[in-house]
Amino acid sequence: MNVQPAKIRAADHLVDLLITQGVDRIFGVPGESYLPVLDALYERQNSVEFVTFRQEGGAAMAADAYGKLTGRPGICFVTRAPGATNASAGVHVAFQDSTPMILFIGQIARDTRDREAFQEVDYRRMFGQMAKWVAEIDDPSRLQEYISRAFRTALSGRPGPVVLALPEDMLYEEIIAPQAPRAVQPPRFAPAPEQLAQLKDKLAQAQRPLILAGGGGWTQGGMDALTRFAEQQGLPVAVSFRSQGVINNNHPNYVGHFSLGKTPYLIDAVKECDLLLAIGPRLGEMTTSGYQLLQPPVPETELYHVYPQAEEIGRVFEPAMSLVSDLESFCSAVAEWEPLAPDRFQPGTTALRQQFETFTDAARLGDDDILSDVFAHLSDVLPPDAIMTNGAGNYSGWLHRFYRYRAQGSQLAPTSGSMGYGLPAAVAAASATPEREVYCFAGDGCFMMTSQELATAMHHNLSLTVMIINNNRYGTIRAHQEREFPARISGTQLSNPDFCAYAKSFGASTWRVECLDGFKDALKEARAQHGIKVIEFTLDPEILSPGVRLQAS
Repeated sequence: MNVQPAKIRAADHLVDLLITQGVDRIFGVPGESYLPVLDALYERQNSVEFVTFRQEGGAAMAADAYGKLTGRPGICFVTRAPGATNASAGVHVAFQDSTPMILFIGQIARDTRDREAFQEVDYRRMFGQMAKWVAEIDDPSRLQEYISRAFRTALSGRPGPVVLALPEDMLYEEIIAPQAPRAVQPPRFAPAPEQLAQLKDKLAQAQRPLILAGGGGWTQGGMDALTRFAEQQGLPVAVSFRSQGVINNNHPNYVGHFSLGKTPYLIDAVKECDLLLAIGPRLGEMTTSGYQLLQPPVPETELYHVYPQAEEIGRVFEPAMSLVSDLESFCSAVAEWEPLAPDRFQPGTTALRQQFETFTDAARLGDDDILSDVFAHLSDVLPPDAIMTNGAGNYSGWLHRFYRYRAQGSQLAPTSGSMGYGLPAAVAAASATPEREVYCFAGDGCFMMTSQELATAMHHNLSLTVMIINNNRYGTIRAHQEREFPARISGTQLSNPDFCAYAKSFGASTWRVECLDGFKDALKEARAQHGIKVIEFTLDPEILSPGVRLQAS
């Protein structure tokens, strides 16, 4: 008697493949173009949760945040054209931030292509410059091949987003499932031994070396090894833009981060160092002060660049040595070196650390700068593994300068400078790690771009705290405007709703504060509650950034 092989619907096979890859939650907005996937998820609710967002941009940003937090690709499902165009905001974040992510788009039926059918878009063309790989799965029997490749592509080399389009009629077809798949793990690879030996010799001869760590693709093992390496050699560690979670900011070898605002002592440190060891950052515009901190194409500073993708090294700055390696393998290798010259390096590290302590001392800015004290207080009272999320805006300058990040995944922020990122990222963090305290920071303009995701947090019974810093303006643009066209205000003033009343309509507990003591009380009450908590901090609109007021700019 012949036994016919069991068949499975393509949509069910797709969801099973995702579960095999360790996917435990999917962020998205439902659409008729992928109804069979939603139906497949119904039967697999105990294995994977669909986190329903109110707008696709927020869902894609949440997937990016999940990728940053876990190191595994964040998964997002959206419908065709309008859904995909909305989601592109999050895909761009993932690309510039080197975050593993996979966006699935419900696509028009295969027999209607090339007719400008309802909501038809060629996603290969649309996402070509902002994804590592874009494909459309026409043959359901190849789903396993495409999903495996998507995970490998998102995780390998420089991590990043993958986009897969799913024709809606394909999802209904039945196929014979292939052999059980294997879970994809990112490859591990170290530099050639002779390169490590050369770097070791160069470091032993250096007088003022500096480590610049950052970028995507860090693991806990890599971070621990980086710390051991710095301790063993007495080396200073600075980090690239919005990579402060790479090393405990309270560690004596941590000396600060390169940000949008210039940090004078770090700029001097780069100019004076005779060996710059860049581990992980792309050395992009924000970290290099508009490509001026290092001079392209050949920097005066001797640059040794460690990066997991060969094509990225030397894109702007030609290094003295290119070391192609995943970050954990490199850091684990150099952490095993015997001490080279810690007595020579340690005094410089100690001096830089003291400058960092001075620069981040909130008391230096005086009572007039309340936000510096607010974020210093957060560092004092929050647990080391608290997760801080933010989007773009001048308010983030206080957060990054005065808050001390102390654990992996504690900083979720877009290096792409995307507004509206903070709340979707907080939703992702609260969903994925309910045991950790989650805080979103947003300016009034930033918050309103994705404020509807309070409904997502309410719907899924999440616990998170949102702090809205309200100065009734697009503060960053106003600062640029004041620099370029003084006193000619155009388009940057805002009329805001009552944020507390607005948040209460989503079931949030709310506080409006104007002073440090009021904030301390509100924070204490918020931490004692479960659910959505919103603290509105009204800020003097004349304050632009730490220590800078409008009339002085």
